[in-house]
Amino acid sequence: MNSIGGLTGLKSWLEKRKDAFSEDAFDYGLPANPKGILLVGIQGAGKSLFAKAISSFWNFPLLRLDMGKVFSGLVGSSEQNMRQVFKVAESVAPCILWCDEIDKGMSGSRASGSTDGGTTSRVLGSWLTWMQDRQSPVFVVATANDVTSLPPELLRKGRFDEIFFVDLPKLLERKTIFKIHLEKRNRNPKNFNLELLADLSESFTGAEIEAAIEAALYEAFSDDKREIITSDIVKAIQDSVPLSKLMKEEIQFLRSWASERARNASSSNSEIKRYNENEDDL
Repeated sequence: MNSIGGLTGLKSWLEKRKDAFSEDAFDYGLPANPKGILLVGIQGAGKSLFAKAISSFWNFPLLRLDMGKVFSGLVGSSEQNMRQVFKVAESVAPCILWCDEIDKGMSGSRASGSTDGGTTSRVLGSWLTWMQDRQSPVFVVATANDVTSLPPELLRKGRFDEIFFVDLPKLLERKTIFKIHLEKRNRNPKNFNLELLADLSESFTGAEIEAAIEAALYEAFSDDKREIITSDIVKAIQDSVPLSKLMKEEIQFLRSWASERARNASSSNSEIKRYNENEDDL
């Protein structure tokens, strides 16, 4: 979790459920097995990275479900593959079952009857039934970019414990992201003007911030292997066109959809600051 900048609201939610699979939680009256979470948001904002981080945070094994491998050309084999997925997940429970970009895997369910003989619809039905009725401690973490292609029955309460919207990082979150990626490359963040970099990278995703640092490193390396400085990263930021500008309309729609239908994965700036201060104390 320390390698992920921001998303303090989601981190806090997971922290409170760290012992949710214990007998004490069940005796207290909590549900025996938490369902999971759906992370909806902008590409490159850290959804997949966060899904993987939950595994180490809770110390659970991580299983990645590749929906593309579930579907097969033989009649009935796709449904059989899905049942095998459930069997494997339950056999290693408690575990995290990570379904990346579930919107692409289930996107054809509405027209399944006329396109693939109903295969996608039947696979979705099996998936929904298992999510609703499973007894094994399998925590599902699904990520999605295009909410319009998600079947409505997947979004209703009871399938997931919560739906989180992962937005573009705020100012303090961007500052933390710069710090994390500089430290990963053996650079001291104190040698850089993080306030300036965070301010200039407004509307950048975490992936785009990392790409800017890498571009600056290439620039400094090609210039007689000198040490990277703040101005190198500034130039890389100025030369980049963020996804938020390339797909402005799509992102605005996604934010509008999430404003009333999902919980924000980020906290307010004051809460982020307090969270970061607690991390530094630890």
